[in-house]
Amino acid sequence: MSYPNPKFTATELVPEQTYRISRAFKDYDGVFHPAGEYWRFVKKNFLPYDDGLTLYIEKDGQELSFRLQWRTESQGQVIDHFSDYVEKI
Repeated sequence: MSYPNPKFTATELVPEQTYRISRAFKDYDGVFHPAGEYWRFVKKNFLPYDDGLTLYIEKDGQELSFRLQWRTESQGQVIDHFSDYVEKI
């Protein structure tokens, strides 16, 4: 029996979990994150005054970060439906 993948937001990422991007997206700074990219989630930081969500990841042995903005006109859809963009590995 096959079970559907559970849905999650970008705020529900699990530290130390590896993820693969399954659907490309651009972050707040316009950086393109292509399908097939792998990384390990480290931590997050939320800045309420800008609705800013920073995700800290480890990719190729380096800790990196990328920013998202939790507003409809920015990356709100990506944050709310992050499981449509990344999958747990």
